[in-house]
Amino acid sequence: MIKAKKSLSQNFLIDKNICNKIIDNTNIKDKIILEVGPGYGILTDIILQKNPKKIFLIEKDNTLVRYLNNKYKNNSKIIIIHNDILKYNFIYFKDIIIISNLPYNISTKIILYLFKFHKNILEMIFMIQKDVAIKFNYNLKNMNKYKFLTRIVSNYKICFDVSPKVFLPKPKVTSSVVKFKFKKKIYDLEKAIYFSKLIFKNVRKKINNNIQIKVPSKIMNKRVNELSIDDLLFIYNNF
Repeated sequence: MIKAKKSLSQNFLIDKNICNKIIDNTNIKDKIILEVGPGYGILTDIILQKNPKKIFLIEKDNTLVRYLNNKYKNNSKIIIIHNDILKYNFIYFKDIIIISNLPYNISTKIILYLFKFHKNILEMIFMIQKDVAIKFNYNLKNMNKYKFLTRIVSNYKICFDVSPKVFLPKPKVTSSVVKFKFKKKIYDLEKAIYFSKLIFKNVRKKINNNIQIKVPSKIMNKRVNELSIDDLLFIYNNF
């Protein structure tokens, strides 16, 4: 048994029922799947049962790469990529589905990085910390840049919560499985990022202190975290 590394925020999922529940949130048959940080391949094995076209496993840990290469050496459907997800270029993929129990210490960073490849990714199903799942939920109050950017690029939902008991070692927090389904329409992500930096620069100040734009004063006199997602999109569409 390979010991989990704290430096890589490794918590291995060990419950097959939860794995099946995660997989049930997408259609895998004949699709190209990419799994980030597959660990021992418990989720990978269940993905294989659903008959994907191909599975790419991207793993940073040297020891796990050796383990996975040995485990799947006779499986032509699996391609193992020894790399850091935050340094990997997805530009040559098309309509892939990304599935992962993300390392919790960099889950937000990974999600924002993958937003850049929205044209190459069909959808993403992730296990993340529950508080991070809430941070991306644009249907809740208290707007932030994560909710805004998520709404721009995708349709998002929290699928279900997961107990720490299904991991080894057990994390100290409850987890959530979430789904990002990317929109097909063309949009300017760089503009959205620039806008979010401006409007969320100081959430305690009124919007008209952060950004100058011609929209009704009843909106501009609010603080950004007092806006609904519809208010925020209205400002953005007039930006």
